[in-house]
Amino acid sequence: MNDFSVLIGGKAGEGLNKAGQILAHLMGRLGYRVYMYYDYPSLIRGGHNFSVIRGSEQKIAGHRAGMDIVLALNQDTVDFHRDKILPGGLLIYDAYYAKGEGMAIPLKQIIEQNKAPSITANSGIIGAFCKAVGIEWGILEEVLHRDIPPKVLEINLAVARGGFDAAQEHQKLHDLGRSALPFITGNEAIGLGLIQGGLTTWVAYPMTPSSSLLHFLAEMSDKVGLKVIHPENEIAVMNMALGFAAAGERVGVGTSGGGFCLMSEGLSLAGMSETPIVIMMGQRTGPSTGLPTYTGQTEYHFLRHAGQGEFSRFIVAPGDANEAFYWSTVALNLAWKFQIPAFILTDKTLSEGGYSFTIDEIRKVPVEDSPRWDGTLPYRRYAFTESGVSPLTEYGREKAVVKVNGYYHDPRGITTEDPGIVAPMQEKLLRKLQGLDQELVSYDTVNQSGSSGAVVALVCWGSNKGVCQEVAEHLGLRMVQPVVLWPFPVDSLRRALEGTSRVILVENNATGQLAAMMRQYGFAVHEQIHKYDGRPFTVEELENRVKGVLP
Repeated sequence: MNDFSVLIGGKAGEGLNKAGQILAHLMGRLGYRVYMYYDYPSLIRGGHNFSVIRGSEQKIAGHRAGMDIVLALNQDTVDFHRDKILPGGLLIYDAYYAKGEGMAIPLKQIIEQNKAPSITANSGIIGAFCKAVGIEWGILEEVLHRDIPPKVLEINLAVARGGFDAAQEHQKLHDLGRSALPFITGNEAIGLGLIQGGLTTWVAYPMTPSSSLLHFLAEMSDKVGLKVIHPENEIAVMNMALGFAAAGERVGVGTSGGGFCLMSEGLSLAGMSETPIVIMMGQRTGPSTGLPTYTGQTEYHFLRHAGQGEFSRFIVAPGDANEAFYWSTVALNLAWKFQIPAFILTDKTLSEGGYSFTIDEIRKVPVEDSPRWDGTLPYRRYAFTESGVSPLTEYGREKAVVKVNGYYHDPRGITTEDPGIVAPMQEKLLRKLQGLDQELVSYDTVNQSGSSGAVVALVCWGSNKGVCQEVAEHLGLRMVQPVVLWPFPVDSLRRALEGTSRVILVENNATGQLAAMMRQYGFAVHEQIHKYDGRPFTVEELENRVKGVLP
């Protein structure tokens, strides 16, 4: 079987995300390339949670609508998802909490026999899954040894064995005979990319979908010498981070739309004071609180225009874990090289989705920094330069007076309202964008796949990359994905669309934010496909909608 999907569902608090990761590791152990989508409401306990884990012979970054196996820990999972089971598929369910047509597993009895906590039911149903698809016990044992904490490992092994013994084989999931790839979330990829880029400090207040990046970096902090700080609110986050950056730390912050609203004044301070900073902005469905645990692509224009006044910035929107790793390193470099804010624009689908990670395919990025002060006195923090980037030094350097000023200032950092200085200083802030644009010529700012000679282009950004790639390949279309969103990659996008006569835009928003930007720069957009209910496209859904607008 070259493409296989399994869904595991239950209540919040039952470890569904962790169970999904274990299933992903099991499929990866058989040589499949894996993608995981995690769906959950904004509740601590209760509500319906589920994970969809898809394995394929090919690299993937999206999930399908149909399921080969549904693992149900409660009746809601049966009721909500039984219609998704493909012909020849199977429902495996907890015999005590659910009823249905399929394979009943006496999980409550197994748990009671082993005097185990109820949360181990997910290990039991994973054991049953392995037996049903022909995964040997030794492989499951190996994966559980790696994924389960030692203090609860033995009890989970016992319940998993009980589920394994209670099941029957249904269909064989073949070992593809390939090495397993690392399986990581988009947020973990961002964190690793930032660490590779020399990140020294991370400051964040928890806000889905950026929270797991805060947790991941906190876990990594002792291993890599990273400072991770959780202040009292997002205003404090931004202001504290700017203080670290001014002192010479390579610093980043993480947030979502609501939190970033509180950071926008600090963003303007970064622009005026030419203080480098990286902001990871995880989009979700809005406005206001919206759907806090669901996905959207609604903050592109917000980031493009956030903050009072005019200053240069960089915005990148990676589409999968590989791109998240690579472009996070690049964003950190560019922030420090040009002394500007740099945004990593992601969303819930990418941040919390899980991917097979192929680091060997990722281009190496050397760590770069701002031009440094050569010691010539007097030191001018905001010296006028052709590039707009002034030589940098930090506090404490002998004879260097370093002023960080949010007011208009002269090259020394002294506040001024002199029009003869204000105008050149404003031009200096914007001149960096020209240099940034030239710098990006050496990067692949727009990706292209599918049929290169196709006259119909499917254009997307961010986490829609994976499903658009599959649909484009299946329908013989060209897939075009701008990765850098600002400065807008006009020349690269024009080359990617050369020879096309029809452009279809795919976005997870209601207004077509990328479409509007393309039209602003003279690109034709013939059709738009929007989805704004908080859920990502499945491959089947997008394919049907694309067929509906094709000539």
